[in-house]
Amino acid sequence: MKNIVLTRIDDRLIHGQVVTAWIKQYPINKILIIDDELSKNKLMERIYKAAAPIGIEVIIKTLEDAKAFLMEAPEAGENVMILVKVPEIIEDLLNSDIPIDKVILGGMGAKKGRKTFNRNISASDEEIESFRRIMEKGTEMIYQLVPGDKAVNVKSLL
Repeated sequence: MKNIVLTRIDDRLIHGQVVTAWIKQYPINKILIIDDELSKNKLMERIYKAAAPIGIEVIIKTLEDAKAFLMEAPEAGENVMILVKVPEIIEDLLNSDIPIDKVILGGMGAKKGRKTFNRNISASDEEIESFRRIMEKGTEMIYQLVPGDKAVNVKSLL
């Protein structure tokens, strides 16, 4: 099993906060973006890879390919950050026996079918139910935009 050091839901994926704050806070050397559509978009893949700091490998995989990758033995010194846009992907990983102790909820933007329930978080009823199921599995879920912000337990927001 790969060494997962950080799991984050943030629909912006790699952006300034991830690059400047979270990667400095954790010993991350690989970012695994799990997104079926993005995995087919070579232009966006190049953009995300270019956005990562030197020394950080960006891997973009479909959900099924990501599950197989995460089940592999880790390379020496490998520390993986998982980035996803929606909670259902985390739930699927947990249902596939990939252990995730903690999920940091970052930004989920407003769009059709979502309602705002916290500063930078909008979620549909289905996504909120997914948050609940993730936490029922024993995974801690917090809202924290950047490492310096106070972590807020997502249960208190629901």
